[in-house]
This record gives sequence, structure tokens and C-alpha cells, in this order.
Amino acid sequence: MILPIVAYGNPVLRKVAEDVEPDYPGLKELIANMWETMYASNGVGLAAPQVNRPVRLFVVDSEQIIENMEDEEERNQYPGDNGVKKVFINAYVKELNGKPWAYNEGCLSIPRIREDVTRPQSVTIEYEDEDFNLHTDTFTGISARVILHEYDHIEGKLFIDHLPALKKKLLKRKLNDIASGKVQVDYRMSFS
Repeated sequence: MILPIVAYGNPVLRKVAEDVEPDYPGLKELIANMWETMYASNGVGLAAPQVNRPVRLFVVDSEQIIENMEDEEERNQYPGDNGVKKVFINAYVKELNGKPWAYNEGCLSIPRIREDVTRPQSVTIEYEDEDFNLHTDTFTGISARVILHEYDHIEGKLFIDHLPALKKKLLKRKLNDIASGKVQVDYRMSFS
């Protein structure tokens, strides 16, 4: 089932999410719905707070970014990053490494706004999969960026929080329009 994406301005996007217990009601269905919602919205990641669930859960499919890169030269900018398609439950960043780099990011909860955000090249993260098996993995390049973007959501942060104060000030009107529902998108949204 396709779930509505929570729009900027909803308090759930600013909460630090709670850990997910193995007996969380309807977890398998929620994960399936999040995948369906993400793909229907043309996203590459989706966090539970974006579908109004304040829990430490997100899904990522950066494989589609790598696959859609136009040429070999562009793909070679991200050596060793073949993309990742995973469910992350109860994720916690353990280490950030590499030279920070900028990339143009957007967010399903903040439609029609894209900005360059600087993030580290790699992230080591501890998380559980959908069967609650514990993993600690290191991701690089685009995959690290998508994971960190979604991780921000479960920490109550948004990509715009990484922007300089002047840039945020210039976006204030657009953000207010989104919060009040004055934005058109081709996917379901929920406004405060």
C-alpha cells in the first residue's frame, strides 16, 4: 500500500526516532509499504518518520542511482560503490571518514527544493536487518550519502539543516509554502 509522505512542517520530522522492537505491530507490512511508497514517489530512500512513524527504520536503494548514471566516467567517480538495496533498523552511525564532498540532494518531504549538501565520503553504521540480525558495514560514495540522508531523518534532522544560514533564509518562503500545502507533487502527501 502506498503511504502518504509527511510534508515539511510536521513535528514527526523533528523527533529523534525510537528503537524498533521485534514485536513492533505490522513491521513486515510497514517495510513492504515503505518500499512501495518510495518507488511510487521516485525516491531512493525513505525513513519511517516520513510516513508518520517515529521509529528507527529506513529503506535505501542507491543501486538505481548507479544504474542510471549516463556514462562510465560518471560511474568511475564512485569507485567501489555499486549501490545498496537494504532495510536499516535501529541504525547508529559508528564512524564517518573521507574527504567531505558536495552533492545536490532533495527530499520527498521537501519537494521542489534541491541543494548541494556536503557529507563525508564514507560511513560505518551498525544496524539490524528485517530479521533483526545485527550488522556493522561501511558504505562509500552515493550509497553513504543516501544512508546519511535517511539516517538524519531518524535523528530528527533534514538535509536543509546542513545548509548555510543565508541559504536557509532564502528558502524560508518555499518551505512555508510546503508546510501549508501549497505545493504540487505527483505522489501522496500529508500536510500538517
